[in-house]
Amino acid sequence: MSHAHHHADERTSDRRLVLALSLNLLLAVAETIAGVFAGSLALIADAVHNLGDCGSFVIALIARRIGRWPSDELRTFGYRRAEIIGALINLTILIVTSLYLIYEAAVRLISPQMIHGGIVVVVAAIALVVNVATAALLYVASKGNLNVRAAYIHNLADSFSSLGVIIAGIVILWLRVMWIDSLVTAVVAIFILRQSLPDIRRSIHILMEGAPADVETADLVAELRRVPGVADIHHVHLWEIDEHHRAVEAHIVVDAGQLDRWTLIKQELKQRLGEQFHIHHSTLEFEAHDEGACDPCPPGQQHR
Repeated sequence: MSHAHHHADERTSDRRLVLALSLNLLLAVAETIAGVFAGSLALIADAVHNLGDCGSFVIALIARRIGRWPSDELRTFGYRRAEIIGALINLTILIVTSLYLIYEAAVRLISPQMIHGGIVVVVAAIALVVNVATAALLYVASKGNLNVRAAYIHNLADSFSSLGVIIAGIVILWLRVMWIDSLVTAVVAIFILRQSLPDIRRSIHILMEGAPADVETADLVAELRRVPGVADIHHVHLWEIDEHHRAVEAHIVVDAGQLDRWTLIKQELKQRLGEQFHIHHSTLEFEAHDEGACDPCPPGQQHR
């Protein structure tokens, strides 16, 4: 993909986030007012989700802008992880909000309140249209970006929430069963938790400089040891800079008499890292076999 095409895609994603922010802000205000008049916790919960979406879109937009800043003397890897931090913030808000809604739903189950089903159905139907349209706007960009995906999950959850509110409103109108409102709230909150937990684990893993999920360090070391001239590898560190950039550093022990080939060995190592593990940023320190291992090597890094 060319840089021009990449930047065009980023601008398109930004515009969609701004449009999603505007739609959800209007919807959150309308649902809050309607929820108060109707006495519907599910409708207010839906409004809270949409208000949370507004915050998530603002955070996502700010994180995207910061993530594009070039590297400098303080941030030599650049600011790419700003988007991971944005995702972590948004997902944390989602999880906390979901837990609170589960608590409120439990309280309402114990003490049901009168709900005006007609208002609930009409407003929730409008909300469903807006939420589905917004989720559709963000769907493509969410596939390769945790930051945008967090905002997308917000909207996807609101789409299910709006649908659930409609069902609750219809049941209330037909059967006068008030507790269905709390049940729908709890179901939607649990759905949000299930969507959010894997992504927040992924965000934390990247921020903790964990190894890519699809790369076993032992397999990587074994593959690099197969390069002719490599006697041993130790002091291996493998991590993700962000979702799309991986890095590795290692000490390469070269067989006696092979030091004059170290440039060729390095080229072969880097080629294997790129082709087999999609790692294009590597720092490799070469040592003669008779130098011995680094002293001391960090625990767990003395690969033999």
